[in-house]
Amino acid sequence: MYTLGNVKESFENVNNNIEESVNIEKLRKELLEKFQNYNKTLTYLAADAPISTLCLPKATEALLLKSGCVRIYDLFNMDLTKIKGIGSVRLRHLTTRLDQFVSMF
Repeated sequence: MYTLGNVKESFENVNNNIEESVNIEKLRKELLEKFQNYNKTLTYLAADAPISTLCLPKATEALLLKSGCVRIYDLFNMDLTKIKGIGSVRLRHLTTRLDQFVSMF
């Protein structure tokens, strides 16, 4: 038979379990966010290399340097279609070389 003490203890256990679940979920979200930041940082560190590492044609490399892209990580989050002089063929060649470079890590 349930007594008032048993019911109160059951409610406390339920509340503790709920709080623990909430804390675990917060920890899980924080860990995922930290891992994503770590992954992004490693990607940028790995891409800290000169544009010439991509072995692009000299004309394409000159256009990138003229637009301010000195390092490979400068190409990340950049709209490459806005660079004057880079057409669809050069853009395709550039993205292919960039994909090859990124696939190494």
